[in-house]
Amino acid sequence: MKFFDKLSYFEKWFILGIISGSIAGFAATIFYTLLRLSEFVFIRGLVGMSYPEPIGEGGNPFSFTFNIGNYYLIPISLILGGLISGFIVYTFAPEAEGHGTDAAIKAYHYFQGKVGWMVVPVKIIASAATIGSGGSAGREGPTAQFSAGIGSVLADLLKLSPEDRRRMVAVGIGAGIGTIFKTPIGGGSIVCRNTI
Repeated sequence: MKFFDKLSYFEKWFILGIISGSIAGFAATIFYTLLRLSEFVFIRGLVGMSYPEPIGEGGNPFSFTFNIGNYYLIPISLILGGLISGFIVYTFAPEAEGHGTDAAIKAYHYFQGKVGWMVVPVKIIASAATIGSGGSAGREGPTAQFSAGIGSVLADLLKLSPEDRRRMVAVGIGAGIGTIFKTPIGGGSIVCRNTI
């Protein structure tokens, strides 16, 4: 976009960083909310299990009582979550399958930061179903991939160069990871490490 070409490097990336970081952070917040909703439906609702929450996420280790619930329904919860996730991914965005971090790094290094826009909603919803139903996965990979997708889509909308798209992908990943783990300094270090 010609507007950004007129700005100094600092001004340009100050504005682009705020835009990309805010949207990626907001998407990570949506992912976290859907993840909690999925846990409530599958683990607390279907299985009836209660488990300790981290202190930073509202847990209190001094007033927690473990309830095993209907533990024999855990495989059913896993199967349902996997079926939902698999259907969404393979129907709408097969490139969203897998861990996510590897795909984001590959896009950054080998595809000029190109990530399909459909990866963003598919990865958010499918990963929330997988993790929330008790699947063996974590928040880092999905957050890295959909945040990279946000950076890529924004770069395309703003008609940025391939090199700038790569930077937007790195900013998106850093903002997403910083938000999902509540570690803004850690998210910022990801950006610095990947753009140098």
